[in-house]
Amino acid sequence: MPTVADIASNAESIARQMGIQKYDIYGSSVDENSAQVDHGEPKQVKASSRSSVIVRVWNDEGTLGVTSTTDVDPTGLELALQTAQAASAFGPKEHIPDFSPEAKASVDNPGSQTAPQVPVSQLIDTLLDSEKRLVDAHPAIAGVPYNGLSQRDVEKFYLNSDGALRQESCSYASLYLYSKAEQEGRKPRAAGAYRVSRSFDKLDVNGCLEEAAEKTISHLNYEKIKSGKYQVVFAPEAFLSLFGAFSNLFNAQRILDKQSLSTPDALGTMLASPLLSVHDDARHPQNVALETFDGEGTPTRQVPLITDGVLTSFIHSAGTAQRMGTSPTGNAGIGAKVSVGSNFYHVFGQAGEGSFDLDSSDGTLLIDDLSALHAGVNALQGSFSLPFDGWLIRGGERVSVDAAVIAGDIREVLKSIIHIEPEATITPGGVCPRIWVEGLSVTGE
Repeated sequence: MPTVADIASNAESIARQMGIQKYDIYGSSVDENSAQVDHGEPKQVKASSRSSVIVRVWNDEGTLGVTSTTDVDPTGLELALQTAQAASAFGPKEHIPDFSPEAKASVDNPGSQTAPQVPVSQLIDTLLDSEKRLVDAHPAIAGVPYNGLSQRDVEKFYLNSDGALRQESCSYASLYLYSKAEQEGRKPRAAGAYRVSRSFDKLDVNGCLEEAAEKTISHLNYEKIKSGKYQVVFAPEAFLSLFGAFSNLFNAQRILDKQSLSTPDALGTMLASPLLSVHDDARHPQNVALETFDGEGTPTRQVPLITDGVLTSFIHSAGTAQRMGTSPTGNAGIGAKVSVGSNFYHVFGQAGEGSFDLDSSDGTLLIDDLSALHAGVNALQGSFSLPFDGWLIRGGERVSVDAAVIAGDIREVLKSIIHIEPEATITPGGVCPRIWVEGLSVTGE
């Protein structure tokens, strides 16, 4: 790919020749190597290099045309600008996107976020060793049907005809191991673990392996549980997956489209227990896929969504911010339309009153993973009904739960939080501790 400076220079020259006064370009490229194994043999090894560029052009009447391309040499740029210019005649007449007012604002440079990639053979050897050690961890573990180890280099840039020019790059490696156990006369049981790091050499392979083995073995002792109300502890990834399923609570575009549980005047209202605080923070130190700007060139930042239970902020693009009389937050993505989405959640809070020790608990339900969020969540009503993997804590001992469903309303869940543990865990969606919630409905036998 040409350098960003070359792309900017070529775009300016071509736009001038075509009489285009206003345009912007956002692009990203990903260079990735990944491997999977199966029963001691490489199953799939992939190397890919892919790029995507969005070009937007405004015509003399102010309407906007958008096109995408993977070719950013002068010929490709000329064709993209020409196509977007032609499409601008058919652009929307209302709420037309514009440059972000912060597209040229200064951005703190976090320093180099890149790391050298290791040979693919090292990925395969690491996975083969992990698979063997995981199978050897218990006689019942029959295999690791789902596994993967990848390393990725990501580059992004944004430029516009007003002189904005941004670029960033980062690297990260990720590993997942999902093992399956089989015992005669018993149901197959499975569990997994995930790790991510800015570089392969810092990836916690042993920790991932040990967690996958421990979870899988713990699910061998399973029982049905009775239907009823339970005190529930959400593991970090389970809480974030549920919380993220109702992100319309904070999404300004959804709110303006009346596709949200919130309204424009909901800021300042009590949304959750006063113990809970949540930030959307793309620049969090533990976010390995750190982003310093969004698709419109707006610098990312820490956005306090919930502060001590109070709904504090929405996430915005430049357009939604203008319509709601505030500032963009660095959460925009551009394409045929401008979208708004969360970056990286940081969940934290305060301890509740009383004793909250899972190891000595009795009758508490620990939920490790939620399934079927695409089908079991009604985001516009706030309700959910989801199968889960987890354990009933009985006298301090964990007993795996066989085939149960948890149901409720996200607003009631947030208001029923009774304790937030101090130690947080890094997950793909954010940083979060275990969250204790009182009185959730569970359907078992």
